[in-house]
Amino acid sequence: MITTIVGYAACVCMIFGYLPQAIYTIRTNDTDSIAVPTFLLMGLGSVFFVIQGILLGNWPLLITNVVTGLCSAIIFVMKMRNDWRKRRDARQGKFPEDMV
Repeated sequence: MITTIVGYAACVCMIFGYLPQAIYTIRTNDTDSIAVPTFLLMGLGSVFFVIQGILLGNWPLLITNVVTGLCSAIIFVMKMRNDWRKRRDARQGKFPEDMV
């Protein structure tokens, strides 16, 4: 019983600790300071924890890592898209207004 309570407490802390960054990034579309390797490893770690949660029937582990994995995936895709657009614009001679 206590292990389940501790697991769900960890689940709540992890999700609410991660969500502010994800929400900020989604709202502002600011991905300049995001390190790609960090989000790749976080996403990969979440995938492994989801697998472990399924194998063990550990719902707190599963829920936490599904949510954080989705957040990592969204942020990673946004980062890749923004970096691609910057490279494309640089090749075409377009620069953001704040750099002019």
